[in-house]
Amino acid sequence: MPLKTLIIDDEKNIGASLSGFLSDNGHHAKICFDGTSGLQTAMDEYFDLIFLDVMLPGKDGLQVLEQLKKAKPDQKVIMISGHADLQIAVKATRLGAYNFLEKPLNPDKVLLEIQNIESQQQMLKEMASLKKLVEYDYQMVGNSSAMEKLRQEIERAAPSEGRILIYGENGTGKELVAREIHEKSNRKHKPFVKVNCAAIPKDLIESELFGHEKGAFTGAIRKKIGMFEEANEGTLLLDEVGDLSLESQAKLLRVLQENEFLRVGGTTPIAFDIRMISATNKDLRQEIQHGNFRDDLFFRLNVIPIRVPSLRERREDIPILVRHFISNYCLRNGKKQVNIAEDALLPMINFSWAGNVRELKNFIERLMIMTDAEEIRSHDVLMILPESYARQYRLLAPNQQFDDAGASLRERVENFERQLLLQEFKKTDGNVSRMAANLQTDRPNLHRKLKRYGIKP
Repeated sequence: MPLKTLIIDDEKNIGASLSGFLSDNGHHAKICFDGTSGLQTAMDEYFDLIFLDVMLPGKDGLQVLEQLKKAKPDQKVIMISGHADLQIAVKATRLGAYNFLEKPLNPDKVLLEIQNIESQQQMLKEMASLKKLVEYDYQMVGNSSAMEKLRQEIERAAPSEGRILIYGENGTGKELVAREIHEKSNRKHKPFVKVNCAAIPKDLIESELFGHEKGAFTGAIRKKIGMFEEANEGTLLLDEVGDLSLESQAKLLRVLQENEFLRVGGTTPIAFDIRMISATNKDLRQEIQHGNFRDDLFFRLNVIPIRVPSLRERREDIPILVRHFISNYCLRNGKKQVNIAEDALLPMINFSWAGNVRELKNFIERLMIMTDAEEIRSHDVLMILPESYARQYRLLAPNQQFDDAGASLRERVENFERQLLLQEFKKTDGNVSRMAANLQTDRPNLHRKLKRYGIKP
């Protein structure tokens, strides 16, 4: 990658020689012959690297360096001098010089410095790309009224220290909400630690949460720091908290009451300072009634309840989510950006995503893998959606008329009924209760018909 360089040196032969060497190695160089013009040029333009002589007419090199680093602290400057002086080198380093080279310049050393800077720039570029990918992954996407309401709740809850319980179906984005709360809280510069309670065996959950001492049990060959210690001063997310065993719930309750814990096998209580966020896809009040969840723990966790809407409740967000996932996939895989036609969005808007946003994201990844076209059309989408849904969608697609020629009375009646149900389904955003009221029929019968015609699973 070519570097844009500036040489500030009053010795014209050195400037010309260094400029020629840089050009021969594919880099761009500009030359200034005094400190005043060199400083002005460095202030006015961007340079990847500046070679700055110590002894200059007007402003000397150290004065230029000091003023330049105050205005552009990230500017890389290599000091060069024909009069090696340890004190000057130390002073230049303290002022922010990247390195100090003696004249006559050794071409190998100059090339090594340039290669180091190129490596740093490449690393920074990769870090920026990774940061962009992380931001894509943890971005809350959607402009629906349901999402706006959710954002407002997050804005109100985030600055407080109150414990939060996030409700929502699988795949709705409960972890994204938790991360957003953390980023908007006073603890945003501290750790965010997630524990998936459903994925940890019940005999290991205490060790994972609170850590253990060496020799606490068979296999404990060294001390382990638990999630509570890792998250100290930050945020701890207990994901799928409804899957904790009653024994683990009792231990968690005691820790929250006393605001301190013991490592497994430990004897010294450890105090902690964390923001507790819990998430679940279960109805914990119902779990309490069934004896599966402690009501006293529920009340401690459920200080601020936040419900994440399902994708069915915000179908208008599907187009923006689809485009977001397509861009994310292309960015991750180094692919040229792919467009999606409006007719390709309709079958996805009407489809019932049982797995919510996560299912939609996985579907888009599969679609991108299976489709080579620069623009995705409806037939590409229908090839991957379930066959039963695709078949019904083709029959009921907007502006597609049913051909009555040769159809029996029963087929004509069924088609009319199908069209009527689809229109009402769209009109009520899939609310079966409202549909039943509008059509003056009972809900069980309506459910059977919707399933029969593939309008709703």
